[in-house]
Amino acid sequence: MKPEDPIVGRSLGKLDGAKLAAGRPAFTDDFPVPGMLVGKILASSRAHARIRSIDTSRAKALPGVRAVLTWQDVPRVPHTTAGQAWPEPSPYDTFLLDSKVRFVGDRVAAVAADTRAIAEEAVRLIEVDYENLPAVLDMEQAMAEGVAVIHDEPDAKGIHDARHNLAGYILKELGDVEAGFREADFVCEREFRTHRQQHCPIEPHVTASWLDPDDRLTILSSTQVPFHARRQVAMILQIPVQRVHVIKPRIGGGFGGKQELLLEDICGALTLATRRPVKIEYTRAEEFFMARSRHPQVLRMKMGVKRDGSITASSLKVLATTGAYGSHALTVQGNTGSKVLPLYRTPNMRFECHVVYTNMPVAGAFRGYGCPQGFFAQESVVDEIAHDLGLDPIEFRRRNLIRLGDLDELSAQLGEGRKGLARTIRSCGMPQCLEEGAAAIGWQEKRQAPPARDGHLRRGVGVACSMQGSSIAGIDWGAALIRMNEDGSFHVMSGASDVGAGADTVMAQIAAETLGVTLDKILVTSGDTDTTPFDVGAYASSTTIISGGAVKKAAEKVRAQIVALGAKFLEVAPEAVVCRDNTVSAADGSGKCISMQDLARRATYKEKMQVMDHASHFITDSPPPFCAQFAEVEVDTDTGQVRVLHLATAIDCGVALNPALAEGQVEGAVAQGIGYGLYEEMAIDGQGVMRNPNFLDYKILAANDMPKLTTILVPTEEPLGPYGAKSIGEVAINGPTPAVANAIFHAIGIRFRKLPIRPEDVLRAWREKNRQEQPAAVTR
Repeated sequence: MKPEDPIVGRSLGKLDGAKLAAGRPAFTDDFPVPGMLVGKILASSRAHARIRSIDTSRAKALPGVRAVLTWQDVPRVPHTTAGQAWPEPSPYDTFLLDSKVRFVGDRVAAVAADTRAIAEEAVRLIEVDYENLPAVLDMEQAMAEGVAVIHDEPDAKGIHDARHNLAGYILKELGDVEAGFREADFVCEREFRTHRQQHCPIEPHVTASWLDPDDRLTILSSTQVPFHARRQVAMILQIPVQRVHVIKPRIGGGFGGKQELLLEDICGALTLATRRPVKIEYTRAEEFFMARSRHPQVLRMKMGVKRDGSITASSLKVLATTGAYGSHALTVQGNTGSKVLPLYRTPNMRFECHVVYTNMPVAGAFRGYGCPQGFFAQESVVDEIAHDLGLDPIEFRRRNLIRLGDLDELSAQLGEGRKGLARTIRSCGMPQCLEEGAAAIGWQEKRQAPPARDGHLRRGVGVACSMQGSSIAGIDWGAALIRMNEDGSFHVMSGASDVGAGADTVMAQIAAETLGVTLDKILVTSGDTDTTPFDVGAYASSTTIISGGAVKKAAEKVRAQIVALGAKFLEVAPEAVVCRDNTVSAADGSGKCISMQDLARRATYKEKMQVMDHASHFITDSPPPFCAQFAEVEVDTDTGQVRVLHLATAIDCGVALNPALAEGQVEGAVAQGIGYGLYEEMAIDGQGVMRNPNFLDYKILAANDMPKLTTILVPTEEPLGPYGAKSIGEVAINGPTPAVANAIFHAIGIRFRKLPIRPEDVLRAWREKNRQEQPAAVTR
């Protein structure tokens, strides 16, 4: 790299890459604490029951058991497990431990013991007398009269209608939707069904806690939200916030599942009870049914169009289940409307959603945050309409997609952001995404000719478009502090949470670029509530634009101090000072210069000055990244097997500050998106028990299952982002499922509207198609 080359926009290696490759301690489980006890949670075996009595005497008598906690031993504080900014928009319907269980996997009791074996035996020795209650397992029956009430506790807060198991409700409309449908020449209305998907992080949830020498509760946890976790733990355990210290080490995958308080509170309670260090780690099975998953939805998508292909109205009605607790219930489903419907221009939009409780595993935040479900419905309907109008699917989209300068008024009413803040499209590379993605997949030749056939094998190509956001407008914010060391290096302290995507590296690149130093001069500390300033955490695709924005602001302030010192030492005007390649020099041609190291030493020992500053950052908009994704599939009509051959993603994330890391984010999202559409399924029986909580029976893509991937970064410049950047971590998960579904239609002429698209479903539909043609997609 030449000295004058920029640092942002380059594929530089991750700061922690060598440490991770060498296997050095990095993750929560890598840091043993002397005297550490092992914690274990007794999970409910019933989907819905009251605890008549619980006998812990045998467990307490077991040698090596140090504590056993039930609902009778801990504070009763209603709260949400959602790691969201205060005041959280999720219901306060959860308790540390309760006398009622609401799903198979709910907490009943917790133990701490000398070893894992003793803890597991102690859990088995706890005797629970349950009063079984009728279980509500079907979300379509959850609101019916006479159905069991899941949350009948009087101290829960924020539930929309507990008597009808309704956690939340949304109804928003722009324009006159019914008039728009009357104006249409054609109307397409279809129902779609989506399912649960588990995050499947390689590292399950794991937390350790201990009391420091000042008797403060220290929590080391694999969390995306250390500052929210600190606040929530303090509230739940009824101790001051200042008595809680949360440290986030390296995280082995989060994907939204660790934007949740699942172990920190109960682990802390065991530490307070024993006054000993305690660690709790989910097994893989527990991660499946005790952690979180994607919200299942039933979606009814309706769209009206004129003969020329213009859209007159769109409507999306959603029924979703949040499972037993309302974590992220309203905000996930709000995104299903706010991030999805505005992708296509129409003056008339309506979104309605019921979010119901069921006695099923709890849903929560998951990469895409409600958008994969919505885009599956919308992109399938858009494709059907284009087909029935005789238009190329790309051309129909091109005519109707949101454009540069448009005002997204639905975002002012929906989603997580502060109400009344409409989103303005200040950067948009969607036209180029469509063009470059189509070229990469060979769209023209593969769509103009009849679908390729080789006996029982049929090939097809499909497309899907999507967008997301970059932070929660008007709510998300973060801060950074930068200090110059006496050797001319800089210590960046950021509250941002690097969840494995390389946030620390990107923060370092932003700081180095702004300060005019090389990357090796930047040290980053992040995600520690004692040593770093506040940040909301890693979610809502906010890290680059919010945390990076704070780092850039702080670096600009520090640079101003360096420029002032440089002007003094070099005896030139401040406007003539240049910071570049670890050197402060005069730009007047005099050749005067001083190294950053010499400047730092003179500032420290001669000027008696600490070069340091901080900044906070938030924005009142949420710039959307855009994505066009193209799939080529091969369908085996003898077995129903669908194989994805090629998945091309063209994505506008503004300026990619580190293209290699950006491409890695896209490829990971694509893998999860394909799995969501074709393979992954939580099989839950009629008793609410998950039957496949392991990687043998729950199918995720392995390396040899992956198709050919093409990732195209389409450059735009977002004025609200640091150095023109927008988000990239979530948007690419939205399109693979509808692109694959549309490609299947192109291959065999059958639409699939229920996920996952399993081989048996494909085979059954293929055989039925040979007996009966499908009805037209649009009706007058």
